[in-house]
Amino acid sequence: MPANNSVKTALSLIENDKSKVLGLSVGKHANVEPGLYIPKADAQSEPEISFASASPEKTYIIINLDLDAPFPSFSVLGPVLHWIQSDLKPTPAADGNGFTLKSTTPFIVNYIGPAPPSPSAPHRYAFFLYEQPEGFDVKKHAPAGGKPVGVSRRMRFDLDGWEKELKLGPVLAVNYFNSN
Repeated sequence: MPANNSVKTALSLIENDKSKVLGLSVGKHANVEPGLYIPKADAQSEPEISFASASPEKTYIIINLDLDAPFPSFSVLGPVLHWIQSDLKPTPAADGNGFTLKSTTPFIVNYIGPAPPSPSAPHRYAFFLYEQPEGFDVKKHAPAGGKPVGVSRRMRFDLDGWEKELKLGPVLAVNYFNSN
């Protein structure tokens, strides 16, 4: 299993600094607090994300991982990649608080909702927001023809390696929910 020290570092960001909590709305669950339990049936559509400290001139990328596959007590397949979306642009939020982040470009890895095997305890589904590097080439990383990414490419995702390959800076914001 990849070391993924970035995961531990990112999750520790929100323990003491609420400004690092990524805004997350999943299905009918708006403004998700870190660790909230969301039934998997409620989390099958792509989440909406926001970031209060976004800069209108910047572009962002989000990575979503299941940290506990296949079981929290036996996570040998994890983390499992659930989504990568680049080219997220900030627009002022409707309520005037911060920015929503939306993209009009194809995904790098299509979103898949939670699907822990029965009788698993809840898994943690974590979302990591980064500033997108200048000159980032989506086509280099996205699947040909916008095809969904298969399961084998999602298992044992090496976030540390991905950060180095893309020259991503530090995680700007993070959030997660639990689901089974």
